[in-house]
Amino acid sequence: MPVTRDIVAMYRGPGRVVRRLLDMGPREDRALAIAMIACAIVFVADTPRLAREAHISGQELNALLAGSLFAWVICMPLVLYFLAGLTHIVARIFGGSGNWFGARLSLFWALLASSPLILLNGLVAGFIGPGPTQTMTGLVWFGVFMWFWISGLIRAEGSSA
Repeated sequence: MPVTRDIVAMYRGPGRVVRRLLDMGPREDRALAIAMIACAIVFVADTPRLAREAHISGQELNALLAGSLFAWVICMPLVLYFLAGLTHIVARIFGGSGNWFGARLSLFWALLASSPLILLNGLVAGFIGPGPTQTMTGLVWFGVFMWFWISGLIRAEGSSA
């Protein structure tokens, strides 16, 4: 199934999509690609905010973009791997029976599947700026991301997690 259809299907049943992805077998190249694409989308979503900040403050836009690119595309995948490992350990403590790959895939896929809302949040941050609208779109994104991640993690770790 194409990625876009899987993203739309996540809004109807995130556990089913994660189960289908897990049933395709543990392929670390696919998990890394999902993480890198998700981080690249977050970087793209952050550019309107950075352009606004550069315009208002007089800072150099290229420097802001370079810092954001480094943070999101180089550093954040490593942080995501660490966070996925940590959640797998916590799930094991609470009786989870999944594997490391399932924990990684559920986190990475949740970030990628929530990317339409990340892009919306980036547009709001760039065109409207800080305020209640940006806060609300950020909260909606975070809520959907957590729903996707927890649903996927429960599916990946088994029903006892």
